[in-house]
Amino acid sequence: MTLNPASDAFIAALQAQLPEGTVRPADPRFLEEPRGRFFGSPDQHVALPHTTEQVSTIVKACNAARVGIVPFGGGTGLVGGQVMQDGPTPLILSLERMNRILGVYPLENVIEVQAGVILSEVQAASEEVDRLFPLSLASEGSARIGGNLASNAGGVNVLRYGNTRDLCLGIEAVLPTGDILQGMTRLRKDNTGYDLRGLMVGSEGTLGIITGAALKLSPRPSSVGTALMVVENPAAALRLLALARSHVGEAVSAFELLHRQGLEFVAETLPDIRQPFSAPSDWTVLIELGMVARADETLEEIFVHALEEGLVTDGVVAQSAQQRTDFWSLREHIPVANKRIGSVSSHDISLPLETLPDFIARAGQVIASLGDFRINCFGHLGDGNLHYNVFPAQGRDRSEYENMRDQVKFAVHDLVAEYSGSFSAEHGVGRLKTGDLMRYGDPAKVVAMKAIKQALDPLGIMNPGVVLPA
Repeated sequence: MTLNPASDAFIAALQAQLPEGTVRPADPRFLEEPRGRFFGSPDQHVALPHTTEQVSTIVKACNAARVGIVPFGGGTGLVGGQVMQDGPTPLILSLERMNRILGVYPLENVIEVQAGVILSEVQAASEEVDRLFPLSLASEGSARIGGNLASNAGGVNVLRYGNTRDLCLGIEAVLPTGDILQGMTRLRKDNTGYDLRGLMVGSEGTLGIITGAALKLSPRPSSVGTALMVVENPAAALRLLALARSHVGEAVSAFELLHRQGLEFVAETLPDIRQPFSAPSDWTVLIELGMVARADETLEEIFVHALEEGLVTDGVVAQSAQQRTDFWSLREHIPVANKRIGSVSSHDISLPLETLPDFIARAGQVIASLGDFRINCFGHLGDGNLHYNVFPAQGRDRSEYENMRDQVKFAVHDLVAEYSGSFSAEHGVGRLKTGDLMRYGDPAKVVAMKAIKQALDPLGIMNPGVVLPA
């Protein structure tokens, strides 16, 4: 179905239906994504509603006029889902003014929020009642919970608490018709038909606009321990994970794998970030425990056992809140350093845990056969999610490799497919990876996805070109 541009006449008619200032020309921040690969046209407008009813009015108008809608959360997505640069001019829809905490229920371990609330504010509101909202991302100071839900964000605590979908009890959403789905329930059992919550979460704005959610909270661990441990290789890291879980079970909340190249990038581009070792080792693990008591002592016991079994060669357990913060700051600044170096091709992949060491070894050989590159392989080893990023050789710029970008990407993704992995672990498909979905996706799944899209959004107004090709 052909869409129409958001013409001056359409914008004027929409403005007349809404409070003054709700629809205005889009600021530059709405027109570019963080990696600088997608740019929106400067003549686009943005709608900034205050209420779900206003969102409904906007969507109904777009549906009637066949105008595309591009939802915009915090703008932190890395697959171009928030910027449309081709096709008829869409209307950008931002929920940043819908930013209220609607209710906190500590006895139920539930918090209700509007979609425009920033993730760190959800965390803070939970902490005020001695609860934990465990979703944690490097971008949590600017990412909005609606975008986290729409992309089913992952982060560093998936190992223990799951992805965003696992943290959501119910949602309120505006469907492509403009009808409001009143599903923001706090119920943990509600077997009354299709799971529309699960369908909307992770749909990347292609099936509707999430306007609010009821989210699960957890008790705050009274004791948190954090350590960096040096391992010989990824296989040793996996054995260390197994050892830690045999000691404390599900108390392992984070288990991050860091490669020497990433730490060197941080040292090169962000010299003020503290590094715990005088020289980085090839592989380091950042591990965190959340327990009732003795987390630090337990980590020291795990380190001693790992040392005896030859799994680790060095390590340091954080002795203060500041040192713990420094450890996590190092991990969270690796993507910042990556951006400053400038990758040729970045990959957000997941694989079965036991295949990870073999994949990392083979992928390095494959990339080396293509040319002179540097590889920063790091990420959430505990849940099988690696950020496998390929960079120019020392002294060269990524622009020199632009003609090789697809070749590198397909080499990595082909190998991921061989190991029955996923080309998109936590970042989503967006506009960047629609071709990958067609190339690697299960054909039956793709057919079902197209049928769902057609049923809910037959005019194709919701985030055109995202997930499925327009």
